[in-house]
Amino acid sequence: MIKFDISILPGDGIGPEVVAASLDVLRAAETRLRGVRFECTELSVGAGEYLKNGDPLPGSAIARMKQADAILLGAMGLPSVRWPNGVEMTPQIDIREKLDLYNGVRPIKLYHESHSPLKGYGGVNGKPIDFVIIRENCEGLFSERLTPRPAGRDFETDTLKITRRGAERVCREAFKLARTRRKHCTLVDKANVLPSMAFFRKVFDEVAAEFPDVQTDRVYIDAMALFLVQRPHTFDVMVTENMFGDILSDLAAGLVGGMGMAPSADLGDEYGLFQPSHGTAPTIAGKGIANPVATILSLAMLLDWLDHPETKRAARLIEQAVARVCGDPANRTADLGGSLGTRAITEKIIAALE
Repeated sequence: MIKFDISILPGDGIGPEVVAASLDVLRAAETRLRGVRFECTELSVGAGEYLKNGDPLPGSAIARMKQADAILLGAMGLPSVRWPNGVEMTPQIDIREKLDLYNGVRPIKLYHESHSPLKGYGGVNGKPIDFVIIRENCEGLFSERLTPRPAGRDFETDTLKITRRGAERVCREAFKLARTRRKHCTLVDKANVLPSMAFFRKVFDEVAAEFPDVQTDRVYIDAMALFLVQRPHTFDVMVTENMFGDILSDLAAGLVGGMGMAPSADLGDEYGLFQPSHGTAPTIAGKGIANPVATILSLAMLLDWLDHPETKRAARLIEQAVARVCGDPANRTADLGGSLGTRAITEKIIAALE
């Protein structure tokens, strides 16, 4: 019997609700596996932990995460809980940096045409929306967010930092992923204006030479915002800077039904953290209407990443169950214009595991 140790970070707002739903799916999938079990340990992190104990990300929690085989996160932070300088607490970003989770993987997939605001997508003869945004997670425009600033000045700055090491490793991960999909990798930058982005493009081109079987494109960030609305089906894997990836991920989620349909993974060379792309949504917390699909799909990504034949089989079972349930337009949560609550959609997905 192999046991996998998973750190569970429910977090704030709807985080505990969608994590609980995903754990129900995990336990249902676990009964279908041979020789594999999961030991889940819950850790308190986020705005709620800060209000209780004065630290949104205790060192003990980081230490426990490092011991785990993988990490499942709900959502963290609340608009009303801020640092003295006015910014929200973002322990999820701190975790990325502390664990060097540089590879932000954001899959975007449309399960039914009724979920998309775009016409002509999905359906029997529609154009499939199925691409992945690879977001560099540990530098870019976020690189100096924690740098102390002089008090009293009448301006503020942020530095967009691109290092060779950072660009090389995230571009290489994007190409490796593209090689397993449709062999097409697109760089998203602003190399016509910013020297940092011109450097990113130079590194991308160098890495591209290592993958001659993968087609490449280079698209400016503003043009990509246009193209994702006009022709999202033409993209496979795209790689971009931290802030650009942050923005494009939300835009892309909107194409397939919203943040409740958008899973994600933050990966490094040692650790893997998996979470829905959405935030804590405090206005609907506790109402039982949060869409858990993004978290359930993030769980499937976690199981695939564990890279054991049985966990990979569980990942496929969950992905197929979600596709069957969400492919039926009758199965829609409130954010998709339907009436199914968190519990109801979760039970349908568990039933579809059969």
